[in-house]
Amino acid sequence: MAISTTRLPDGGAMPVFGLGTWRMGESARSRAAELAALRLGLNLGVTLIDTAEMYGEGGAEEIIAEAVKGRRDGLFIVSKVYPHNASRDGVVAACERSLKRLKTDRIDLYLLHWPGSHPIGETVAGFEELVKTGKILRWGVSNFDLDEMEAVWKLKGGDICATNQVLYNLTRRGIEFDLAPAARKRSMPIMAYSPLEQGRLTRKPGIDAVAKRHSASIYQVALAWTLAQPGVIAIPKATDPAHLRENIAAIDIRLTKEDLAELDKAFPPPKGKVSLGML
Repeated sequence: MAISTTRLPDGGAMPVFGLGTWRMGESARSRAAELAALRLGLNLGVTLIDTAEMYGEGGAEEIIAEAVKGRRDGLFIVSKVYPHNASRDGVVAACERSLKRLKTDRIDLYLLHWPGSHPIGETVAGFEELVKTGKILRWGVSNFDLDEMEAVWKLKGGDICATNQVLYNLTRRGIEFDLAPAARKRSMPIMAYSPLEQGRLTRKPGIDAVAKRHSASIYQVALAWTLAQPGVIAIPKATDPAHLRENIAAIDIRLTKEDLAELDKAFPPPKGKVSLGML
């Protein structure tokens, strides 16, 4: 298995598949399983890990620190700042706390978790300060719709916004109407969270037929579909070892034009503007 990369606006590269950590760090009873899942993913060749200060109120970042101990180099770590911490000075302070929990000297990509009350220009100014000091390598946003992205792109230096992390999967295709095409025009990849719709995919004849042809599960097909979209990075979360291995195996599934047509018929793309979904 080889995980390909996609090019970022600053010229850097980012893996197109990673490990999500939403809901990790919330319970001491789950810690061992969560830690084992992250270590297994790393052992199987995954180098991208996505997290946020919100996840377990920092608990997920602490689990990641333990999982990556002794192997930080070569990994791509993404974290996110709460909107209420996203003033110019607040961003810097929040990043310092995340760095401490992650036990690292830099975050590869730091995102604003969703739009908030602080002007985006202030947030970006804080991000730029962190880039200058080497505490983050690049910055981006999450849960931004097109009008909010356009406000980012209008800022001085806004053209190097690395990504927009949004809810996107086979059953939630709203971004394809305007947000995703605009991002592609600017060579900015989209990070797709919940690419498996949290295990709630609807069974339909189309996806069942594609899964049968590839001797795969419908979830593997859904993940392969997400990875087949241009400029999209998928970050499914799994703590069960079997589910994690299944997700990673989906990287090698190559959907045909026939497969994609059947999936479009079963899960049609949007015909008009759709409100940006968020979990």
